[in-house]
Amino acid sequence: MKKSISKVVILCLFGLCLILGVQMNLKANADESVYVIPIEETVEKGLSEFIKRGFNEAKQANADHIILDINTPGGAVDAALKISDTINDSDIPVTAFVNRRALSAGAYLALNADQIYMTEGAKMGAAAIIDLEGNAADKKSESLWLAEMKDAAEKNNRDPKYALAMADVDVDAADVGAPKGELLTLTTSQALDVGYAEGEAEDLNSLLQHLNLANAEVHSVDLSLAEKVARFVTHPVVVPILLSIGSLGLIVELYSPGFGIPGAMGLTSLFLFFYGHLVAGLAGMETIILFVIGLILVIAELFVPGGILGIIGFIAIIVSLFLASGSIIGMAISLLIAAAVSITASILLTKVLGKRMNIFKRLILRDSTNTESGYISNKTRSELLGKTGVALTSMRPSGTALVEDERLDVVTEGTYIAKGEHVKIVKVDGSRIVVREIINQKSTEEEK
Repeated sequence: MKKSISKVVILCLFGLCLILGVQMNLKANADESVYVIPIEETVEKGLSEFIKRGFNEAKQANADHIILDINTPGGAVDAALKISDTINDSDIPVTAFVNRRALSAGAYLALNADQIYMTEGAKMGAAAIIDLEGNAADKKSESLWLAEMKDAAEKNNRDPKYALAMADVDVDAADVGAPKGELLTLTTSQALDVGYAEGEAEDLNSLLQHLNLANAEVHSVDLSLAEKVARFVTHPVVVPILLSIGSLGLIVELYSPGFGIPGAMGLTSLFLFFYGHLVAGLAGMETIILFVIGLILVIAELFVPGGILGIIGFIAIIVSLFLASGSIIGMAISLLIAAAVSITASILLTKVLGKRMNIFKRLILRDSTNTESGYISNKTRSELLGKTGVALTSMRPSGTALVEDERLDVVTEGTYIAKGEHVKIVKVDGSRIVVREIINQKSTEEEK
């Protein structure tokens, strides 16, 4: 009987220890936290600041893991490089979850993570660097990008050949379907075969199970409204559109009296540009101050004659735009597009609609002292046209003639007329009286 009781007690103690162990394990897992940061749509400058904020939040919360939920076609190289610096500077383990596509800059970001998991049918690669016009980048930029791709692969003991094949058509990766002349894009199964992925996960929950974080507390980092605006206005396609609207609005305003809707549209577009770049960390307060000074000078030009204030103001605005941009070439192209739009609008307003720029009215004297306005510089002698007289002096070609007992200063049509010859007034142009010799009159007098 005592043995039976002892066995029951031992079994109960074992069961209690087992339950306590499971609870402690669950509690330990529950204390773990995971931060999920999405990398979606185009990789641009606004995204880099969002990623940086997400990593800072994870660090402050002592997170155990960071998951980059990637589904992007790629984007700007400078933005991708900033994001990679954020990833590499983190002490928290980072897993890239390729949730459908990690192309171009997205593939580079995935390679910088400590490990990569992909969904079924996901794609990763096609990371050749191109310029804003879609052409192959210059050799200097291409060399830097290839070195970055290679380092990202080697950092986690991955064969760099495949990373280079993603970015360079001259690298042969025929074993995974990308012979020389083609860029490599790895499928999930191919990435697993060549060691570019640690596993396949159906969704985020499945990934957490693979990472032994199924019971961890998951925190999703979402874009704030300001960051959404910043991501939108720093997009390489949106920047020239904003600058074009801004310049177009200000140009139309110069053709209009006072300040109205076109000017408000222009200023709003420029405000959005600077606001987005300020949130994205690309523009500092000195840039904003320079822009505001230029803007004040341009507005002052609408009310103060001279033109100098407007010129200085436009120069200040252009300089501030370059300072706010992370890419001088990109900003130059955007400004050229905006300038083309502005010039076209000016031609249409001037040639088609007959408008004149108000600022030039203050620089150029357009009033004239004409007869229609009541100004008469000399008395017009049109009543003398056709009358005859006698040359009082020789005309070579100017001289004096007597016409109806009035001495007149006259000129010939270029011929010589001797003194005493009869002349006829053939043209009167203001104070200029043109005469011609009367040949028939001379012949008649000789016959008499």
